[in-house]
Amino acid sequence: MTFLSPGRLALLLLVVAALVAYVVVQRRRKRYALRFSSSELFDSIADAGPGWRRHAPPLLFIAALTLLTAAVAQPAREVRVPRERATVIVAIDVSLSMQAADVEPDRINAAQQAAIRFIDELPPTLNVGIVSFAGTASVLVSPTVERLPARNAINNLQLAESTAIGEAIFTSLEALRNAPPDETGEPPPARIVLLSDGKTTVGRPDASAVTAARQAEVPVSTIAFGTSDGFVVLDDPQTPQVEQQRTPVPVEENNLRQIADDTGGAFFTASSLDELEEVYDNIGSAVGYELVDREITDWFAAAALALMVLSGALSLAWFSRLP
Repeated sequence: MTFLSPGRLALLLLVVAALVAYVVVQRRRKRYALRFSSSELFDSIADAGPGWRRHAPPLLFIAALTLLTAAVAQPAREVRVPRERATVIVAIDVSLSMQAADVEPDRINAAQQAAIRFIDELPPTLNVGIVSFAGTASVLVSPTVERLPARNAINNLQLAESTAIGEAIFTSLEALRNAPPDETGEPPPARIVLLSDGKTTVGRPDASAVTAARQAEVPVSTIAFGTSDGFVVLDDPQTPQVEQQRTPVPVEENNLRQIADDTGGAFFTASSLDELEEVYDNIGSAVGYELVDREITDWFAAAALALMVLSGALSLAWFSRLP
């Protein structure tokens, strides 16, 4: 919790002064009673007095004053609210290694399921674009608030040879340049979320793409999806099926981690559908929502009023007077 006008908390000194004054008055009152009463008589009637009840109403009243003073300082707490303007490009690796079945049902199908859930849970005001990449990269859906085209594009992904992560970033940046501006005419904040299981084998190098992303001030969050045990069996018409061998396709993390670090994005790993969905949830919270300070002065004022009412009620019930 924070205070939007913290300087006003200095008024709490007045409340502290009132508390000190109350304690002083009570001590002087006790000394006065002892001066004009015998100690035997005082002890005999002490248990019959109001005891702690005498202090409860005024202390509740002072607590109410404390809350009211805090309310004057405009207390606020952080709340998560949907972003009203942002663009997210979801780039998905469709290289042949994505057919590996080390992730159930396989890497590509798990990636499709998680990506669809990801875009569906983003705030509806965000623009979403879809890019697929293998040996080349293509914009399947330009940034739009419509979710159906993005879902259809993800469901219809087709695998192909090679991996061009650098080209995927360049293509995503180009798609962002075509994103619709906001009401002020300025391009909205943007982020690229790139999922892959490998490293660049063709196309422009990752380093060039990283430089372009940094110049555009677009963070690239990366997801390394798969396990070290992944393999594929590639169909070769010239080789009998019984002789076809497994081709290991372990997930590559280092290059994806470097891309995220160098562009100011976040790096994640996932080795199952559940983990991938959790990663997308984390990314969605970061890109789709923002933390803002929301004033809660009314909460403090209401609590102060409740304490004042309680103080008055107890004082009337016990002593037939207000504190």
